[in-house]
Amino acid sequence: MLTINHLNGWFTSPSLTRDDPAEIQVLHDVSLSISAGETVALVGESGSGKSVTALSILRLLEEGGSFRLDGSIGFENHALLELHLDEIRKIRGNRISMIFQEPMTSLNPVYTIGNQLLEPLRLHRGLNNKEAEDEALYLLERTGIDEPRNRLRSFPHQLSGGQRQRVMIAMALACRPQLLIADEPTTALDVSTQAQILELIHDVQQEFSMALLLITHDLQLVGKIAERIYIMKDGQIVEEGQASQILTTPENPYTQQLLAAVPRARTSYNQGSEVLLTAKGLSCRFKVHRGWKNLVRKDYQIIDSVANVSFEIRRGTTCGVIGESGSGKTTLGLALLKLVQSSGAIIYNGADLQTLSRKEMRQLRSRIQVVFQDPFSSLSPRMTVGEIVEEGLRVHKKELSKDQRRQFVQEALAEVGLDGGAISRYPYEFSGGQRQRIALARVLILKPELLILDEPTSALDMTIQAQLIALLNKIQKSYNITYLFISHDLKVIRALADYLIVMHNGSIIEQGPAQSVFTNPTKPYTRKLFEAA
Repeated sequence: MLTINHLNGWFTSPSLTRDDPAEIQVLHDVSLSISAGETVALVGESGSGKSVTALSILRLLEEGGSFRLDGSIGFENHALLELHLDEIRKIRGNRISMIFQEPMTSLNPVYTIGNQLLEPLRLHRGLNNKEAEDEALYLLERTGIDEPRNRLRSFPHQLSGGQRQRVMIAMALACRPQLLIADEPTTALDVSTQAQILELIHDVQQEFSMALLLITHDLQLVGKIAERIYIMKDGQIVEEGQASQILTTPENPYTQQLLAAVPRARTSYNQGSEVLLTAKGLSCRFKVHRGWKNLVRKDYQIIDSVANVSFEIRRGTTCGVIGESGSGKTTLGLALLKLVQSSGAIIYNGADLQTLSRKEMRQLRSRIQVVFQDPFSSLSPRMTVGEIVEEGLRVHKKELSKDQRRQFVQEALAEVGLDGGAISRYPYEFSGGQRQRIALARVLILKPELLILDEPTSALDMTIQAQLIALLNKIQKSYNITYLFISHDLKVIRALADYLIVMHNGSIIEQGPAQSVFTNPTKPYTRKLFEAA
């Protein structure tokens, strides 16, 4: 169905030294094929060229004028690189559809879900408004969206990550394509939603006899659904073969490295000594506007994001918090930091944080730090890395001189594996893994007692995840830091956690030493999470 032969690709950019444009080659002699109804996986780390290859199939990079392709792409009876743009537009979304990596950025925020879902049905299938709406409702039902008629009137920001991904799948399937390209369709989803999305894609693939090109960096995921695998590194295919053969007896050292980077369960557990933090009956409630009761009164719904939770964290240990999206994990972390209003007691080193004034809490901030999920949005784009890492010292260590602060910044960056040249650069000049290291350096420079890590590895490659896990373990041993590690990735939690908390609908449904919970979960929900992973 699809054949790519000797594909090369170049991005062009203005040259700083001469008049002719500089070219950077990002695809090197790429060849792959997909048969009708077959599932093929394209696997590699960020920057390996996976997404560029997928976008090249649909020629989505050419219209800006900064990308050039050489080679051939054959789809059924068409030579895609030779088609006029008007002809390729008839194939996009109609014969070949694509699920993009991040649904929040690929869905238009100013249009409703209905507007965006009806468009391909009218454009490619020629349906009238009534027919298109009926088909849209069917697609939403088919992809597991609850209350589909109401969802047609919703905007993307009103849906969860899993729901937005399902809408993207519904849009991709609207014209019943012969080939579906799924670019990291489950990267930022929790394990239960991941399992549902994979099952959904597989079911729809069988129903429509559709070929699937799955793009991912997760080899464990690939083993569940792919028949053949292509491994990509630095813009070229380094190994290909049947999934069973690649995953059990890989030949290329890079493939072996990818498989070795899968986080392993830790073998030794730290029980800790004294209790550092205790939460007693902690609750967070939010009012959500649902509409109007009448012309003057708004209708609100009260949501218990965290409901009466109690637990302890011991000094020098890692407490893992797991659960599906919307279970209250992040809100729990924000409540402990007093960044959202909450009720109940938060006892830290014998003092109840709920009774502290804003000034007293500010003085304590240097001892309780946080690393947020997305380092790109939490690092100021207007500040250099040196200024970002130094900022905490300016606030909490005012007695230090400029030279002393710079020395501490260099030491903090070296601690997380970044060289001194990073000081004068900006966040956008670094990869995702490097930005996460910068976020770590920013908090570690203050030598905190408690570090709250909110999904710090969710968008990272396996090899970068492994490096970050090793780094966190090393730092914890060096400084006896206590971690509250929030994640939906059970492999990462199992590699780090000494104690485990399982959350569902804002409540803690199970907690205990990580080893006993992982080996003998007592609650059906916990067993369901482990089975999904």
